[in-house]
Amino acid sequence: MTTVLIDYDSGNLHSAEKAFQRMAAEGGHGPIIVTADPDLVSKADRIVLPGDGAFPACRRGLQTIDGLEAAIVGAVEQRGVPFLGICVGMQMLASWGREYEDVAGFGWVRGEVARITPADRALKVPHMGWNDLIIDRPHPVLAGIETGDHAYFVHSYAMRVADPADLLAHVDYGGAVTAIIGRDTVVGTQFHPEKSQSAGLRLIANFLDWRP
Repeated sequence: MTTVLIDYDSGNLHSAEKAFQRMAAEGGHGPIIVTADPDLVSKADRIVLPGDGAFPACRRGLQTIDGLEAAIVGAVEQRGVPFLGICVGMQMLASWGREYEDVAGFGWVRGEVARITPADRALKVPHMGWNDLIIDRPHPVLAGIETGDHAYFVHSYAMRVADPADLLAHVDYGGAVTAIIGRDTVVGTQFHPEKSQSAGLRLIANFLDWRP
């Protein structure tokens, strides 16, 4: 089994690569490849799309690499390849991103990405640091992860799902903020699992084990 981490110049992939390599080695899940090669992406058994920065820049970053987005879409929509989006990579699952301008996402999870607006004005945006997960519904990638487990967040915008069934977990930050989404063969985490210690490593291991 081959897992690819998409490299499109959006953030430092080093820590994500190390975390996935560790859990793949422990579970016997084969190689982890960091690549922007559409041919490798189209043949992958698992796809991970990270993302740091602004939604429009990340979308355009994918689109500037010839054939990359088409390879991702083909693998997910035609072959049903399990897909994990991380941070802005998760946000790009949405129908629309509303950061600075309206930009279409993949549309695999209906909803939009909008700025966080905590009810408590003392809470700062960006939402940065550790927060307790609140599990909304079971999913194979959440096996062994419970409400109260910690995850590490750095973001100013968050997903608002159109269908509550697609919300797997949230956190309380002056109101509910989406933490994990999932539909069909795609899942996404607003937090960084590679920086979230035991809960994050467990989620990575679960994703590598997942057989949708």
